[in-house]
Amino acid sequence: MANRLKARLTAGETVCGAWLEFGSPEVAEAMVRAGWDVIVVDCEHGCAGVEAATGLIRAVEGAGGEAILRVPSGDDATLKRALDRGARSIMVPMVNDAATARQVATACLYPPLGRRGYAAPIVRASGFGAVADYRANAHDDLFLMAQIEHVSAVADFEAIMATPGVDMGFVGPNDLAGSIGLLERLDHADVLAQLGRIEAAARAQGKLIGTITGQERGWKALEKLGYRLILGPNDISLLTAAARAAAAERDREMG
Repeated sequence: MANRLKARLTAGETVCGAWLEFGSPEVAEAMVRAGWDVIVVDCEHGCAGVEAATGLIRAVEGAGGEAILRVPSGDDATLKRALDRGARSIMVPMVNDAATARQVATACLYPPLGRRGYAAPIVRASGFGAVADYRANAHDDLFLMAQIEHVSAVADFEAIMATPGVDMGFVGPNDLAGSIGLLERLDHADVLAQLGRIEAAARAQGKLIGTITGQERGWKALEKLGYRLILGPNDISLLTAAARAAAAERDREMG
């Protein structure tokens, strides 16, 4: 099955999505059916591990959506298992330099381009062997996102994005701010300057970038800055906000 998310982004479309933190396939399906057709299955900070990702990806795709899997780390074993389980769009945290980008990219590619271990006939990604040309098309279907979330990654941004196999730089503004001692201060001039460097470099290189909404950086503002994958709400925050609102309404009525 072709990677529709990759096709949309490489065609220049701005794609908006949400985060799945609970690790519940029912919640994943409900979010897609509620209008969020791109869901990030968060195995870095969320409740589910990579081993549970298969069911979550299946739930998203079964409801007609596209899943992105954020892995907890970019080591070879984690990436291999994520790919074998059918993840086609993968987000890797803390890709802080070009050397790390090369390590991550080559771990995702079969030889001779990379060093991904071969088990194509028996993995879910190939339909357990039913997709005869899986290996031949695996690289074209892969959409690999390197998270740019440290000041060292900003300094090496051009080289990271020039790495064969890296399709997008996904900016993590909170960790980026933290790397210069300004955690949770996204409106600080120094943080905005770092973000501006990324945005300018991406425009100059013609590279895809994505990020999250927050503070004064809303959906349309981010699109105007050149971001093409914009992620907003997560299931935990949506639930807790609704629960607080319901509790407040109860308290108003009950006195």
